[in-house]
Amino acid sequence: MFDFVRNHTRLALGFMLLLIIPSFIFFGVQGYSRFTDPTNAAVAKVDGHSISRAEWEDTHKRNVDMARRQAPTLDAAVFDTPQLRRETLDGMIRERVLLAAANQLHLFPSVGRMARLFDSDPQFAGLRGADGKINRDLLAAQGMTPEMFDQRLRQDFAVRQVLAGVTQTATAPGLAASAALDAFLQRRQVQLQSFEPAAYRAKVAPSEAEVEAYFKAHEALFKAPEQAQIEYVVLDLEALGKSTAVSEDELRKAYAADIARYTTPEERRASHVLIKAEQGASAADRAKAKARAEVLLADVRKSPAAFAELARKNSEDPGSAVKGGDLDFFARGAMVKPFEDTVFALKKGEISGVVQSDFGYHIIMLTDLRGGQVQPFETVRAEVEAGLRKAQALKRWAEAAEQFADTVYEQSDSLKPVIDKLKLEKKTASVQRKPAPGATGPLASAKLLDAVFANDTINNKRNTDAIEVGPNQLVSARIVQYAPAHTLPLVEVKDAVRARLVDEQAAALARKDGQARLAALQSGNKDPLPTTLTVSRGQPQGLPPQVLETALRVDMGKPPAAAGVDLGVQGYVVLRVNQVLPPELPPGSEDALRKQYAQAWAAAESDAYLGELKKRFKAEVKPAAEAAAEPASAPAR
Repeated sequence: MFDFVRNHTRLALGFMLLLIIPSFIFFGVQGYSRFTDPTNAAVAKVDGHSISRAEWEDTHKRNVDMARRQAPTLDAAVFDTPQLRRETLDGMIRERVLLAAANQLHLFPSVGRMARLFDSDPQFAGLRGADGKINRDLLAAQGMTPEMFDQRLRQDFAVRQVLAGVTQTATAPGLAASAALDAFLQRRQVQLQSFEPAAYRAKVAPSEAEVEAYFKAHEALFKAPEQAQIEYVVLDLEALGKSTAVSEDELRKAYAADIARYTTPEERRASHVLIKAEQGASAADRAKAKARAEVLLADVRKSPAAFAELARKNSEDPGSAVKGGDLDFFARGAMVKPFEDTVFALKKGEISGVVQSDFGYHIIMLTDLRGGQVQPFETVRAEVEAGLRKAQALKRWAEAAEQFADTVYEQSDSLKPVIDKLKLEKKTASVQRKPAPGATGPLASAKLLDAVFANDTINNKRNTDAIEVGPNQLVSARIVQYAPAHTLPLVEVKDAVRARLVDEQAAALARKDGQARLAALQSGNKDPLPTTLTVSRGQPQGLPPQVLETALRVDMGKPPAAAGVDLGVQGYVVLRVNQVLPPELPPGSEDALRKQYAQAWAAAESDAYLGELKKRFKAEVKPAAEAAAEPASAPAR
């Protein structure tokens, strides 16, 4: 809005190197030849080169660290699961297969060609410095040297070429596209009748003998799950901060050192008149503009109350002139320096002299000011103390974490030693092998619960190792009382057994009536069904997936066509499809859908080609990988 006043300072590029590195994370920068590490067990092999467990762990750790940076509030356990660890390994295998193919096909570009690409491709403009070369500061922020960046770029380019020949040339056959789109977009007019078990419950009354027989046949449904009463301790920054002594003198020093944090930023409101004279203007034009500004200054000083009117008529800043020169409130750093220095030197109501900036000549009036108040120490004492304790806890963290891990391991028959040593709080809980719905903190960590229910913890009543359940958060637990999974006695679960049996018997009656209705329809009965809908895969109208799929799959060779869907304890649905209707599409949308289908087809061909490459380069996952997929609770001692 204030085009001639605001200081549009250059923003940091913020151009993440990930934009030019492929969506996968490379295993290193030493090249295709360094695939092996003989000191580690192999978990996979590609083209005769092993992937060691250490390499896998290192890559997964980088993935987790990156995910944590993007979502710091999420529990670390969310990222460190067997499934995600296996996805990391699959990604590494894919990378190495593509690199092996690129190496065999001689797709790595020469240094000269890569340099020309970097110099000319617009996607790399944000990475080039003023001299046209790679911005070393950006590379350093990512922990890379120019040589490392060059090799990664070459690898990226080569790998992209492996699949480009498939993804960029794939063509979806017209008949296949039409069939797929027809299946997705086709609409059908359907009549339905639901036979719900609730309507039959009053008709069933299982006897005691039936309840007992059902219980004996389904004992597995009425088991109490494995359960443990545990005590546990948490070492995190909050706990470490509580045990840290903080003196009054340290608090006041921390307050003084960070006084800006407790000060409301001063803001000032000003109005101005601008006479434009940009840097490229001639000396004569600048002198003419300055002389005009001085004349206006004299007019303003004679009648300060007319400042707004004078600005409306004379100011050449279109953003503020219509508002009488008003620029609203702004803080330091919002304006060009000569303008800002003048504004923050004025007193309220005072008018400046003629001020020169890159935009021309200004006459400025300070109209208001606010902020600048400092919150008293006593008001923010608790906040200062919390910040200081956290800072000191961070300094102590590495040492305390090592003490925690060593103590719970070396004195594994009790948590008291670590509680006493680090002044921690003992907590208790009742847990099962899986986190309880709604669980938070350490009790939501599958990694911790796996350690709690490990054989050594159960049988020998030992502390678990130190388990990392979040950033700067370690936990150790021990079992106080353990109850294995067991079948509950009938007397305790009789009501639940009876309710389940009633549901099944009511569903059986509903199914019987539904099947009779279906038989009548298939014999030529023309009576309409209660509900009529027009459905498609894009507009399911709230139908259960099984019912929708049946309605869209039923053979319409001789309409109408009837079918039945058994939903188990949820009942039985009879449907009759009367007719097939053409799709309803906005103009031009079919072409867009065909393009999407073609993209999906290209992705499928790319996956198939990658599968063949895996066979060619003998990619395999070793049996050791299955066990290794489980996250380790602590380093080997």
